[in-house]
Amino acid sequence: MARPVIGIVTNSHLINDQYPAHASGSMLQEAVAEVSDCLPLLIPADPAMAPLDELLEVCSGFLLPGGRPNVHPEEYGEEPTEAHGAFDRGRDAVVLPLVRACIERGQPVLGVCRGFQEVNVAMGGTLHPEIRELPGRMNHRMPPDGTIEEKFALRHCVTFTEGGPFHRMMGAREVMTNTLHGQGIKTEGARIVVDGRAEDGTPEAIYVDGAPGFTYAVQWHPEYRAAEDPVSRPLFAAFGDAARAWANGLAMPGRKTA
Repeated sequence: MARPVIGIVTNSHLINDQYPAHASGSMLQEAVAEVSDCLPLLIPADPAMAPLDELLEVCSGFLLPGGRPNVHPEEYGEEPTEAHGAFDRGRDAVVLPLVRACIERGQPVLGVCRGFQEVNVAMGGTLHPEIRELPGRMNHRMPPDGTIEEKFALRHCVTFTEGGPFHRMMGAREVMTNTLHGQGIKTEGARIVVDGRAEDGTPEAIYVDGAPGFTYAVQWHPEYRAAEDPVSRPLFAAFGDAARAWANGLAMPGRKTA
């Protein structure tokens, strides 16, 4: 029997600063294939090549990964500044309506880093352009030097709400995670519930209240060594189970189809 298809939204990229491409990290694809036990399918960051209705038909779930470009602040009613960094308007145009459609239909979505921020913005939330400049906050950015192991090292604790969905999923209220992001949630969008925070209060885990299907997002990067990490493995396993339920027509009651 064919595995459920998970659409992984890519980022616009220039190979050698010249050749246009849509790229996705292989760690994400491995996590989907090996831990979620689903078939990863890369989605171009261009709505002309990836129409919403066809994506919803082809995929059983969607993974919204991290990326160097940020969500354009015009998407949450603010003017762009130098602090907001680079943007990928093609990805904005693919992901934001996709998130809203999946929440309405109950179709599984997992947001990671930028994907975490996209879920919040799609629901009307806003973002801080630079977390480390806020009083009392730590530097959540990726270390500029070092090996991959050092960049993705566990760097802070995340505490989940007692009895909340992430607590139940992980089997623990406190977990250690990596941190490789500059931006973060400023105001929560409609129905966005912050279910986990870093030691400095930065939101790190969210879900959508009342969503009929799997709609979770994390600010860290669970794809790193996902098969062996005690935090990443249950997250990707639950995502895979949700995608299989959707593919088999066993999603939450009230599922809406195209």
